[in-house]
Amino acid sequence: MALIVQKYGGTSVGDAERIKRVARRIVDSAAAGNQVCVVVSAMGDTTDDLFALAEQITSTPHGREMDMLLTAGERISMALLSMAIIALGREAVSFTGSQAGIITDTSHGRARIVEVKARRVKEAIEEGRIAIVAGFQGVSTDLDVTTLGRGGSDTTAVALAAALGADVCEIYTDVEGVFTADPRVVAEAKKLHAVSYEEMLELSASGAKVLMLRSVEFARNHRVRIHVRSSFTLDDGTWVTEEDERMEQAIISGIAHDTSEARVTIYDLPDSPGVAARVFRPLADEGVNVDWIVQNFSEEGRTDISFTLPKEDIRRAEPVLASIVDNVGAAGVRTDPDIAKVSLIGAGMKTHPGVAASMFDALAEAGINIEVISTSSIRVSCVIRAFEVERAVKAIHDKFSLSDEVVFREEHPDTVTGQLRAIRGDGGLS
Repeated sequence: MALIVQKYGGTSVGDAERIKRVARRIVDSAAAGNQVCVVVSAMGDTTDDLFALAEQITSTPHGREMDMLLTAGERISMALLSMAIIALGREAVSFTGSQAGIITDTSHGRARIVEVKARRVKEAIEEGRIAIVAGFQGVSTDLDVTTLGRGGSDTTAVALAAALGADVCEIYTDVEGVFTADPRVVAEAKKLHAVSYEEMLELSASGAKVLMLRSVEFARNHRVRIHVRSSFTLDDGTWVTEEDERMEQAIISGIAHDTSEARVTIYDLPDSPGVAARVFRPLADEGVNVDWIVQNFSEEGRTDISFTLPKEDIRRAEPVLASIVDNVGAAGVRTDPDIAKVSLIGAGMKTHPGVAASMFDALAEAGINIEVISTSSIRVSCVIRAFEVERAVKAIHDKFSLSDEVVFREEHPDTVTGQLRAIRGDGGLS
């Protein structure tokens, strides 16, 4: 018997018929002898609709009340899914995030999980019932309802999998797995059989929407095995797990792109000790998430600092930036929302020189100018103009022949897939 945590996204439960289809899939998994806990997102565009409704009331909705509003979406879907499972003859029980013991900090809109007290969920599973948990939400240490931010249901699922000691956390979505590039941009993109936690972290941080970054961080820290699958097919998806020397390693795992960030430049400010802290501490205190930071060469004791932040944070950051300019004695601040980030990721890059140069060649041959470059041991990223991002992704994908030469890692009898097949005695995951 395997203990499985399954997560279904908003597209998977977008309407009544899809909820019934998901319920059948869950029941089939339980009928195969597995213990099942399910995390579910709000139906379809419910969260976006609730955001829009709040903005009709006020342009600056109160954080606590916004969380109270948004958590209604998951409560609807969890109850409907539980009803559908019960109608199929299996016992099921639904839990809100607080009832499931998802304890968070006190930050509204982007709360972080600090503890999972899953006693009620565990008891329900041990009693033979299917536990349905509302994703994206929890309860703070101050006993207020909180939300985990966009994609937070992934984090809920991984956190529950860790707390329950699950054999696998299956993330069901509207794509078949992790691809070498966004298949909507590169039609020839290939699905990867497996990626390491480190590769998936870089892909998520660089704009891949398959998994929320924080869910991958949680999985790596707690060694939770993730299987990304489509809720519309029975095909095997992509495993996210520890890097294994028995797996054949591709030099490049994939290309990610992101158009959700803007670049901010504070120009002509003093180049002296403590100035950077005086720039970024107020932004951190306001909860603005800063990504890349680049400081230009100092000239006559003055310099420029550029950094990226989510476009959705610009309005909140503007008064803080104006105050920073005054406090540090800068000449001014510019915001550029028309940028994109394109990134090349692969653990094999560590031992293969020349990858960055080939990426730059691809962009040069396509006539695309690079504005900022950032690297890690397994990632090379460039900031370019937003309107050129799809062309950039295709050029890099072609340069590295990822459509033809992607290396799938070999299954091994005691890798994740082999273990679960042995546990269940079947040919794959239901």
